[in-house]
Amino acid sequence: MKQIKIGILGLGMIFEETYLPCYLSLSNRPFWFPECGAVSVELAAVGSLTGKRWQHYVTSCPSLQSTPHFAGINAVNAMLKQGLDVLCIATPDDRHFEPALQALDAGVHVLIEKPSVLKLHQLEQLCAISEQNQCLAKVIYHKLFDPDHQRLRTLVKDGKLRHINNGYCTLLEPKSISQSQFAAWIEGRNPATYVAIHYVKLIHFTFFQQAEAQLAWIQATGQRGLVGPPNGPTWDSVQLRVGYRYPDLREAVFDIHTSWVHPDDAPGYVEQEVQFRFDNGVWNADQRRRGVETALEGALPREWKSTPNHHYNADLLSPRGERMRRGYGIETIRQAWEEFAYLKWGGTDNQREERFRSLCQQSYNDIRFDRPCVAMVQALEAILHHHSQGQPLGTVFVNHPLGGLVLSIPGSNSFVVLHKDPI
Repeated sequence: MKQIKIGILGLGMIFEETYLPCYLSLSNRPFWFPECGAVSVELAAVGSLTGKRWQHYVTSCPSLQSTPHFAGINAVNAMLKQGLDVLCIATPDDRHFEPALQALDAGVHVLIEKPSVLKLHQLEQLCAISEQNQCLAKVIYHKLFDPDHQRLRTLVKDGKLRHINNGYCTLLEPKSISQSQFAAWIEGRNPATYVAIHYVKLIHFTFFQQAEAQLAWIQATGQRGLVGPPNGPTWDSVQLRVGYRYPDLREAVFDIHTSWVHPDDAPGYVEQEVQFRFDNGVWNADQRRRGVETALEGALPREWKSTPNHHYNADLLSPRGERMRRGYGIETIRQAWEEFAYLKWGGTDNQREERFRSLCQQSYNDIRFDRPCVAMVQALEAILHHHSQGQPLGTVFVNHPLGGLVLSIPGSNSFVVLHKDPI
């Protein structure tokens, strides 16, 4: 049987919730293509900064005992020596670029958690080496696979919902995320880069991927004082606002509110909601409740959430008696792994170039289509940096006469060019 060798860098929450269940589900049931037959997945290596969590996974899942684990600053080099086909990068968002560059330079495909990188010049380097070595570089935006969001895109694509005007998105993570699970790396970071990017991608992909409207400006503000000092660079909550401009000068504006200091005893794992308003309609979705409520006597809210999101990731027992882990958090990873396998075996060697070009045009996950998202991340982080330095309420203008991303601070006559080339 053909086998694709996967390496996973980063052993935190996202590894436990999505990558590991995805691998375990495929270890007993390979995927299959008419062009190349069955393809199994081998977890050929894992890596992390400290290695502290690996023993926890091995203890709970003995089948992992034979998987090589590498820790420390040289973990990526050691992993690449295991003959990987794909390196999956599930590290904190400010630690994506270097391992992705190392892997692509070694001729290994990459699958990167969102956002791919934090700056446009980093994205350009990865795109260039991906093209040079004909290695795929894919980005995980699992909320595009959410059934509600897929239905929304269907209605937009079919012309049922016409001309987006404005929208509001919110995603609030519990305190335990920032104060325990992420405590080792959260200093100097913000929840918007971590989760608002999901909605940035959703908005651009759903409404503006083929539209004539262009990203015009980005604004942001936030609050501090719980995760870090009130005058420091670590943010509790962030409110991001982005504006698109149509050729007729109408604008579409979106507010995206994110936080990782929501009460741990809230009824759902995270608080999620989207509202989009069109010329001819409205779309509202409460992504926390989904119509499901549960109660378990004696269980505290932190142990047993009363409004679970089974669409994202859940253990399910099928009518045939099969226990499986399903959900859009896992399906998006599996689909990316299928793309890597299809590139390798989905036809003759002479057709590989054609397969590569086709997979690079997948706008939902190819790194070449991550430019608007990375531009907004770079703008957001620059605005928050100046805010932490006593210069709040900045606006980044897109494709300004001075450059592609240009920051303006109220009360200042000068501009800061964040990226020279057009977006």
